[in-house]
Amino acid sequence: MEKCERQQMEAACAEPCRSETAFEEAYLEDTLRAAEKQLAQARKSMEEQQSEMMEAKRELRENTEHGAMNLYSAGGFEALVELSQSMTPVTDLAASCDDLAKKIRRLEGFLKSPYFARIDFCFEGDPEPEKIYIGRTSLAEHSSAMIYVYDWRSPVASVFYRFMTGAAYYDAPAGRITGNLERKRQYEIKDGRLNYFFDTDLHINDEILRQMLSQNRTPKMKTIVETIQKEQDIVIRNMENDLLMIQGAAGSGKTSIALHRAAYLMYQGLQSRLSADNIMVLSPNGMFEQYISNVLPELGEENVVSGVLEDILQSFFKDRRVETQDAFLEKAVSEDPEANLVKKSMQYKTSEEFVGILDRFAADIPHSGIAYQDIQFEGKDVASKEQVKEWVVRHEEISLGARLEQAQKRILDGAAQNNGGRLSGQDKGILLQEIQGFLNLNLVQQYRRLWAEDMYFHSQDPKMRRLREYTLHNLKGDLLCFDDAAAVLYLHLKIYGSRIYQNIRQVIIDEAQDYGPLHYEIFRMLFPQAKFTVLGDVNQTIAKEEDTGFYERVGRILNRKNASLVTLVKSFRCTSEILQFGLGLMDQGTEIQCFNRRGDKVEVRAFDTHEAYLEGIVQEVEGCREKGFGTVCLLCKTEKSCSRLYQELQSRMDIRRGSAGGILIMPSYMAKGLEFDAVIICDADSRTYSRPEDRKILYVECTRALHRLSVFCEGEMTALAGIS
Repeated sequence: MEKCERQQMEAACAEPCRSETAFEEAYLEDTLRAAEKQLAQARKSMEEQQSEMMEAKRELRENTEHGAMNLYSAGGFEALVELSQSMTPVTDLAASCDDLAKKIRRLEGFLKSPYFARIDFCFEGDPEPEKIYIGRTSLAEHSSAMIYVYDWRSPVASVFYRFMTGAAYYDAPAGRITGNLERKRQYEIKDGRLNYFFDTDLHINDEILRQMLSQNRTPKMKTIVETIQKEQDIVIRNMENDLLMIQGAAGSGKTSIALHRAAYLMYQGLQSRLSADNIMVLSPNGMFEQYISNVLPELGEENVVSGVLEDILQSFFKDRRVETQDAFLEKAVSEDPEANLVKKSMQYKTSEEFVGILDRFAADIPHSGIAYQDIQFEGKDVASKEQVKEWVVRHEEISLGARLEQAQKRILDGAAQNNGGRLSGQDKGILLQEIQGFLNLNLVQQYRRLWAEDMYFHSQDPKMRRLREYTLHNLKGDLLCFDDAAAVLYLHLKIYGSRIYQNIRQVIIDEAQDYGPLHYEIFRMLFPQAKFTVLGDVNQTIAKEEDTGFYERVGRILNRKNASLVTLVKSFRCTSEILQFGLGLMDQGTEIQCFNRRGDKVEVRAFDTHEAYLEGIVQEVEGCREKGFGTVCLLCKTEKSCSRLYQELQSRMDIRRGSAGGILIMPSYMAKGLEFDAVIICDADSRTYSRPEDRKILYVECTRALHRLSVFCEGEMTALAGIS
């Protein structure tokens, strides 16, 4: 925020009477004193328990040395039990120290900014309102039952987010609590000092939000607890839906909402409470994964399990490399002649039509995809190939993987019976090697066979013939293409299933619009016990076409009860000038509202010479840095273009790759979900952005900017959406 605006706000905040100021300063002092007392107690307890743990470890070492000598004696079992009992105190103390360390970190953060809001809520039937202070975490004095600060996730805190002064209510475990909201007050407290406060029934709340949005961005995403909007709070606290889908405009806070929702779920109730390892966040790429990594720790929670789809794919293919999603997108958005084929391949292979083909193919494997053999052991017949096939083909209600395992067991049992009832380990190994030669399915080879056979495709269709040739060519190498890897994983899950993610009970899928029906079938099978929060924006789809019917398809595939779609149309990220420029790239029917924050006009410049173009970028970056912008990001459509420009600019400025602060350069698809103080689109020429689908790439790039956007090119500017 500009200095004069800050002074105006602080002047407005100075209006509460002096007695109010004195009261607030005294309350803050009392709160900090209580927190410091608890922090001192926690640190003392930590020292005592660490000392106890060191002593327990010493005793364990002594017992281990004594007990290890007796493990193989007649009293070995008793020695083992004694060792186990000796370890229990150490394990308990370690867990207690971990809890104390978390409490200490929480209290240290609390002392810097203990709360950000207060509501005066008069409960129905009470004569006087209760002053309720709200912060990122709670603080209570258990001996006196005094609650200094309520956690922002507590039921009563929802009143602050959802109501202006007047009649209000909140839903508690015991039922709905009604009353009257008599005051909403907000604070800025930094490093334990009260800078200012003011009452928000005069719509100052928008000023707080405008101030926070005007600040420069840090390399990591920050929490939004101080500025959560009513519609966002409703989504965060939603406990009714097993599938919650959010279609949100760029900058509407989808990812922040999802992460705050994860924190809320970890806070809720003893029975429904989720631990960090019960929640999975699927990010679009590793850079975005790093960008969001601070949010939950800032909210006092452990970081949840996170990952990207390519990592999940790679975990199932130990002997093959899997193409990264970024590598796929690089091919798909490039000006390469094969880019269209790459996109067509992904679109088809993740479609519902192809899922049906994979289902039919998987059902055909036991009939025509296995080279059954007669089994003999030491000259005796164990099972004929017809008999083995019969075992595998029957009972189709059981998964194929289970049928193959049962057939293998029958063969081993038959061989054992022919050998007096038992097999040696060596004999079993030899027999298993023979059996697994045909019963252990090589799914990549099976998938290659699918594309080689005419029966599953319209063989007379020239486009399909080209796609089949392209796929068979790709399957010759050791690298498994991103789209093919997903299809093979689907076959694996269909045939064998997986229990790897059985403990996951909530899955958050970000940039959901970039996944296809096949991917959602995979998510359904990978996370069978989970509820889903699906976040997307069909206007930001890259490498395929998508519309709002996408959410209906996702709901049908994931098949969770109580599914709901929430649409967020208000964007908080960009200035009005940037958002309006971005909307000019979209269809006329696109409905997005802008939080009213004014800024610089979008700079659009085409340069005649390459040297002028490079100098123009340098000058724009210098201007942004002079304005105090912390992050300035240069965006190009592809990684190839980024590499070329990086080589030309690195001697002229301190430019880096990645998502840290400073001057950055990255390709369009890597920037999804991220935001920067200033953005320079560096390659907006008519050759690079010429196809209709390039509008969405430009829209994604434009809406990464918070305060300033520049659109540059060498030569002729793209004509998309009237840019000239």
